[in-house]
Amino acid sequence: MTRRIVIVQGHPDADPRRYCRALADAYAQGAEAAGHEVTRIDIARLDFPLLRTQEDFLHGSVPQELEPAKEAILRAEHLVFVFPLWLGTMPALLKGFLEQIMRPGVAFAYGKHGFPETLLKGRSARIVVTMGMPAFFYRWWFFGHGLRGMRRNILKFVGLGPVKETLFGMIEPAGDRKRRKWLDQMRRLGERAA
Repeated sequence: MTRRIVIVQGHPDADPRRYCRALADAYAQGAEAAGHEVTRIDIARLDFPLLRTQEDFLHGSVPQELEPAKEAILRAEHLVFVFPLWLGTMPALLKGFLEQIMRPGVAFAYGKHGFPETLLKGRSARIVVTMGMPAFFYRWWFFGHGLRGMRRNILKFVGLGPVKETLFGMIEPAGDRKRRKWLDQMRRLGERAA
């Protein structure tokens, strides 16, 4: 069964040599080869304002330049977020993008009794993160706090689920063989839209 997939390239550096870009490309290759419909959103190539007020978040609208991204996410059945770990969490530009898209009226609605209504139910997600430290150390010592925050406080909050994770640690010293293995892993995930 084919799915509509959106890949959000969350690396704020547009340099094509960034390994996050290779990982996202491998996922897209696998997905397209399996017949899935793939849409890519590259936040490094988007120019959008950051939210600065609660009023803007609650009552403003998604900026015009992000409308195509919003529409793609609303159509998607599976979302993939690929980004490097910066200061224990996602880069600020990715957070700013999510704040603009995952706003009231788009991703959730405030209920009468304070409990939000999720508007993105029925969609799954995968978070793919690269980091300089060993992935097990990030989970064990830091409790994966940035990743947990994104999964629980953003993605699950708006109804995405299940949300799965793939972490690639020790990126800088990884040799070509290991990097090729990781790219093969991403292609397989793309084929399964997992």
